[in-house]
Amino acid sequence: MSRITINNMRMHAYHGCWEEEAIIGGDYVVDVALTLDFSGAAARDDLSQTADYVLVREIVYREMAIRAKLIETIAHRIKDKLLEALPMVENVWVRITKVNAPMGGQVESVSVEVSGE
Repeated sequence: MSRITINNMRMHAYHGCWEEEAIIGGDYVVDVALTLDFSGAAARDDLSQTADYVLVREIVYREMAIRAKLIETIAHRIKDKLLEALPMVENVWVRITKVNAPMGGQVESVSVEVSGE
């Protein structure tokens, strides 16, 4: 198995438990890793035999645009959508980082990670 990793997809979104977060929003970073066998794609230089990075990005941005209170919820949605859209993928790992999470103190970021088949 091999791994494709897409790092630091940055976006502004409106997630969180506080009403202000739904109005003001916040900055997020999403990282995704896909485990799959892309040796056939590499040998034939054939995109149809591997995961399309553009599709991965589209799924991430689409799911991040759907408001949720918890980034845990979004991480699971992204994982599930990627597995559904990319049947050649064996495992998906997703990390969502909320930058400057409003926690009443100086906190650079909070991250959640999820993985699964």
